[in-house]
Amino acid sequence: MNDVGRRTGRRPGKQDTREAILAAARQVFAERGYTGATIRTIAASAGVDPALVHHYFGTKEQLFTATINFPVRPDHLVAEVFGGGTAEVGERLVRTFLRVWDSPAGAAGVALLRSAVASEQGARLMREFVTTQLLRRAMRQLAVDPAEVPTRAALVASQMAGLAVARYLLRIEPLASAPADTVVALIAPTLQRYLTGPLPPTPGAGP
Repeated sequence: MNDVGRRTGRRPGKQDTREAILAAARQVFAERGYTGATIRTIAASAGVDPALVHHYFGTKEQLFTATINFPVRPDHLVAEVFGGGTAEVGERLVRTFLRVWDSPAGAAGVALLRSAVASEQGARLMREFVTTQLLRRAMRQLAVDPAEVPTRAALVASQMAGLAVARYLLRIEPLASAPADTVVALIAPTLQRYLTGPLPPTPGAGP
């Protein structure tokens, strides 16, 4: 019998393998979170050897970044914003945010926002990424009470997420077209307070 008649499709290639790993990683990260996910589990879900995951993506952190197509390396962002001390960290945070989002890389950011709004999996991936790769890294650079870190991180996330949605997704004017210096002047003081200023006592706390 002619062997050609039994062929039903093309042989899987490198791109197929890479996409299979990414799809499995999105599912596992969304279900188990960044800490609970492992390269071995992701590889098993994709039906490949763990060595292939390392070959295509390197570390778990690099794979996680690839799953949501984040346009820049999180460690570089944190170093840029928090490497110069805390006195003007709010201003540096807003300026860096605007520089990335106003660049061609900002299109990937808008896609991430749309994915997070449109699907529960997208929302879980975005939440895990912001929490583990950005906020936790950033808060380690600040000399604040560890008990306050979750509250400060959530406040920063609320401000930056609101800015991203209003300026780049909904394009609410005059914020959408305001110059970067104007946005910095308006928002940086609030972020500085969230990051380094005193917080009100939580309900039920002692003096």
